[in-house]
Amino acid sequence: MDTQTLIETLQLERLEVNLFRGITPEEEARERIYGGQVIAQSLLAAYETVEDRVCHSLHCYFIRPGDPNVPIVFDVDRSRDGGSFTTRRVIAVQHGKQIFNLAASFQAAEEGFEHQSDMPEAPPPEEVEDDLEREKAQMKDAPPQVRAWLDRPRPIEMRTVGGRWDHAPRPSEPRQQVWFRARDPIGGDDRMQQVILAYASDMSLLGTGVKPHGVSWRTPGFQSASLDHAMWFHRPTDFNEWHLYHQESPSASGGRGFNLGQIYRASDGALVASCAQEGLMRMRKPK
Repeated sequence: MDTQTLIETLQLERLEVNLFRGITPEEEARERIYGGQVIAQSLLAAYETVEDRVCHSLHCYFIRPGDPNVPIVFDVDRSRDGGSFTTRRVIAVQHGKQIFNLAASFQAAEEGFEHQSDMPEAPPPEEVEDDLEREKAQMKDAPPQVRAWLDRPRPIEMRTVGGRWDHAPRPSEPRQQVWFRARDPIGGDDRMQQVILAYASDMSLLGTGVKPHGVSWRTPGFQSASLDHAMWFHRPTDFNEWHLYHQESPSASGGRGFNLGQIYRASDGALVASCAQEGLMRMRKPK
């Protein structure tokens, strides 16, 4: 699935004034819906009820695994329309039950104080191997159905500094850096730029917390899932440019790992967004 196909399949059908329906792309069919998809579609649903304001933050919870085989219904609550800020709450429903909810705040354009942290040092993206190409080389002898999965178009290009941790996991520091961008043009709509960035923000953050423990989603008996996700949009950006996703995990406890991410634009070092996520991480006991 290329980026344009992703944009088209994320679009929602309006059922009522505050009620929308979305689908899962067939190319992304898996056991459960990818979390970034439902984040992106919920943000789109909220935007359908907001005029002339841009999202500055969102906070959401993953409640149940999403079923990729049936549509998702998004119910938008118009919580508040204030002088400067607009607040929306979105509930995503399948099979009559909540699978996800999101609260988002939108702000009218405003000038104010400016400061940010400096972009961390990292090798430039041109010197880092594409994750997909690396995976294809490592899986060159895989069965045909696996090769077909690897060969499908991907909307987001990702390049992990030092290579992805999940192919040969070993205990290491709970930090990682990923260069990422949309592979194809998104366009000049700031809202869609945010939506695709939010979609991509869930792709690698969860894995940061398991790095010290030498396991990955490929490890037999290991169970992981996103529990929540928060995102703050600091500055507009063009996600067709390279961005550095600097990630770290300050804590893991109680079967959960906590992860933080900062997204910097490569061209000028601007901090464009920050993320936080807690995820389930446990080893299943043998029965």
